[in-house]
Amino acid sequence: MTPARPKLAGVVGWPVAHSLSPLIHTIWAARAGIGGYYVPIAIPPGFDEFARAMDSLIKLGFQGVNITLPHKEHALRYAAGASDAARKAQAANMLTFRSEGPFAENSDIEGFSNVLKECFGPTRQNGSALILGAGGAARGVAMAIKEYGFSEIYIANRTREKAQAMASEFELTLVKWEERNDALAHIDLLVNTTNLGMLGKPPLDIKTEHVPRQAVVADIVYAPLETKLLEAARKRGRQTANGLLMLMHQAAPGFRTWFGGAALVDAELHKALVKELARRGAE
Repeated sequence: MTPARPKLAGVVGWPVAHSLSPLIHTIWAARAGIGGYYVPIAIPPGFDEFARAMDSLIKLGFQGVNITLPHKEHALRYAAGASDAARKAQAANMLTFRSEGPFAENSDIEGFSNVLKECFGPTRQNGSALILGAGGAARGVAMAIKEYGFSEIYIANRTREKAQAMASEFELTLVKWEERNDALAHIDLLVNTTNLGMLGKPPLDIKTEHVPRQAVVADIVYAPLETKLLEAARKRGRQTANGLLMLMHQAAPGFRTWFGGAALVDAELHKALVKELARRGAE
C-alpha cells in the first residue's frame, strides 16, 4: 500500500525564522498522528514577490499558509475569495489553497479575542483601549476589541496616514504618534501591534507610568517573551499579556483546515513554546 502523501503547510513573512508557528503545528500533528510538514518560508517585501511564491507553493501541493509581516494585505489582494472578517480587516493571516482558488481568512481576530477573555472575563460593555500600530495585525486586534465591547478605541501609528485610514474605517479615535503618552491616562487596555520591541528592532518608547493601575498592557510580540514594554508595565504593577496566547489561538483554525486534526491550546503547548524561546535566548 502506498503511504499517504504528507500534508504541507507553512508560514510566510520577512523575516520569518523567529516564528514559533512550525513548532505549534508540529506538536499538534504529533498529537493527532498526522503526517505532514509545516515550514517557515521567507518572502521579501512586495506583492509581486509574494504572488510568485504563492504560485509556487500551490504547484508544490501546499494546503495553505499563515501570513505574517509584511504580507497580510498582499494575501488578501492575492486571494480569489475571502471571509467577511478578512475583507473587513482588509488583511489576512491565512490562505487556504482551494481548487477554486486561494481563500483568505483572518484568525488574528479569534486569537486576540482569547487574550481579552483571559484578561477581562467573558464579556465587557465599556472601557477604552489604545492600539499602537496600523498594520494587518492591528486591524484584527481592533475588530476583536470592538466585538468584545470596548466603547472607545484610540489608535496611534508612526505613519499618520495609515492611522487615519484605519481610524476612519473602524470608527476609532486618532491620536498623533508624538502624543501617544498623553492618551494613556484613562485607558483600560494598551496593545502594541508594531514590531518595536521585537528581537533586532528598537524598543517601544512609551511611558508606562502613565497607564492606570487597573489597565492591561498587551504586546503581540513574543520574541522576546517579555518585551521592554511588558517588563516596565509589570514592574509598575500592571497586568500584562504577551504574544504567545494570541499566537496559539490564531494558529488553531489553520491547523484544523489544512491538517484536519484537533488544535488544543493548553498548558503543555505553552510550556513547549516557552522552552523553545529559552533555547533561542528569547525568553
